[in-house]
Amino acid sequence: MALGRKNYLFAGSDAGGELLADAMTVIETAKLADLDPEAYLADVLARIRTHDPDRLDDLLPWNWKAAPASAASEAA
Repeated sequence: MALGRKNYLFAGSDAGGELLADAMTVIETAKLADLDPEAYLADVLARIRTHDPDRLDDLLPWNWKAAPASAASEAA
């Protein structure tokens, strides 16, 4: 699957290209798990600082469950 091949040709540098590849990997993995990538990333980025390091597997796309609405509003 080729996504945005011409757009990503000018990522700025090798490091920029690698960062873009990492971001696209996370987004496409969320799509494969039938998740909304925007909601997934927003929730994970909001929770990762306070999340138990021993339970990081809970934040992987295939294990992820959205935070309850009350916890999400407290984080904001």
